[in-house]
Amino acid sequence: MTALLRIDDVSVHFPIRKGLLQKQVGEVRAVEGVTLSLQRGEAFGLVGESGCGKTTLARTVLRLVDPTLGAIWFDGTNISDLRGKALAPYRKQVAAIFQDPFSSLNPRMTSGQILSEVLHVHAFDGSIPDRVSELLSLCGLAPRFADLYPHEMSGGQRQRVGIARALALDPELIVCDEAVSALDVSIQAQIINLLEELRVKFGLTYLFIGHDLSVVRHLCDRLAVMYLGRIMETGTSDEIFSSPRHPYTQALIDAVPAPDPDGEDAREHVNLAGEIPSPLDPPSGCVFHTRCPIAFSKCATDVPPLQRLGGHHAASCFAIDQNKKTTDPKIRNAKSQ
Repeated sequence: MTALLRIDDVSVHFPIRKGLLQKQVGEVRAVEGVTLSLQRGEAFGLVGESGCGKTTLARTVLRLVDPTLGAIWFDGTNISDLRGKALAPYRKQVAAIFQDPFSSLNPRMTSGQILSEVLHVHAFDGSIPDRVSELLSLCGLAPRFADLYPHEMSGGQRQRVGIARALALDPELIVCDEAVSALDVSIQAQIINLLEELRVKFGLTYLFIGHDLSVVRHLCDRLAVMYLGRIMETGTSDEIFSSPRHPYTQALIDAVPAPDPDGEDAREHVNLAGEIPSPLDPPSGCVFHTRCPIAFSKCATDVPPLQRLGGHHAASCFAIDQNKKTTDPKIRNAKSQ
């Protein structure tokens, strides 16, 4: 596999302005020094707590937000500085599926009109009605759905229309921003299966943003764990879930409840102290050190590099010994349930 998307040391800062002259008085550091690569044809997961910068990074990849620092490379081309019409070819190759299928679809348009609009805007060369029928069929919807408005469909059906819209121009990369989190569990399974089928059929690459670790593990080949705008750990799904090395990753996985109530009661849990710091004033050094149970003095002053641990596995932590799961027995190698 070759890299389709490369995020190279990207930071995204939002200025805070006040007063009549809109003087900048601070900035929100939503994403800080993120470097990732997505291989062609893979599903890459991005997980973390709310507010960690996942969606901001996704919007930056979609070029809905400009990176403050760093570069984004797509198929060997730097698209970070492209503007206006120069972005048109990129818009055809990258699509998005959003979290809430009701708010992401125009309530005044039928699903057929929603799909046709994409094709009209990008001057589709072919029969638009035939393409609309084809897209609906690919996503498991009958032709009659072309005449239905969003409020006349269920949540799962609306999300299928959203997926059909993302497929309209045969993109190479689809950004799935919490694409199943607003759906019922039974519907989630259907949508996940559909995404897997489409990926195999069309060779799609997914950047899957999520917080449900079981969904991410099922769908994604590799994943990255984010905390307060920075990458804490990366690796294959098996590496991350069978042998989490960063204390934050271990705590996330440990928080997944066991299916057996008796087993859940018997488990010792890793409890993180405190709240997530504000991105307005992130901690110095390792941004996780204020909540980390094994932090020491160096963690408060220096930023740990993302060190390789073998295979695709890497983690950003000074306390990691490559021959051990952790340097402290309080943080266990939490197994995925």
